[in-house]
Amino acid sequence: ETMHGRVAMLAAIGMLVTEEPIEYHPLFEAYNKDIGPAIRHLDEVRATSPFFFEILGLIIGSLELQRALVGFKAPGDNDKFQDLNEDYFPGDVGFDPLGLKPDDADEFFEMSTKELQHGRLAMLGVAGMVAQELVNGKEIFVNMGVAVDRFDPSLLPVQF
Repeated sequence: ETMHGRVAMLAAIGMLVTEEPIEYHPLFEAYNKDIGPAIRHLDEVRATSPFFFEILGLIIGSLELQRALVGFKAPGDNDKFQDLNEDYFPGDVGFDPLGLKPDDADEFFEMSTKELQHGRLAMLGVAGMVAQELVNGKEIFVNMGVAVDRFDPSLLPVQF
């Protein structure tokens, strides 16, 4: 659940940053295209970088394999199916480049609880943003009245 929450937190930021009026996208130039709501941006990624999702799948698979090797006991060493290692805390894979992980166990538990709570909120928030864009096909900021709706669905690289 912690890993899904981390992905949802990134997705929430990504959905807001890639839409009008900010329109920043790291994989393609968004300022000269009208791609529309964030749920349609994956179509543009596939059109501009055809092998992106295959490479992303390999990266995610290798990260999940590393997490499984760090967190779970080997199949012959476990007492029950999917037995965790003694020194493994779910979500803690040893990646902390900024040194934000507390050294104290109680502080770490409190921080991970906060991360889990924020992740749950982000999962609900992303689900709401996706649902809103699927309902009327408009961007989040357009629905809020902050940005102008200039999206033309006939210009999408993939038609449905």
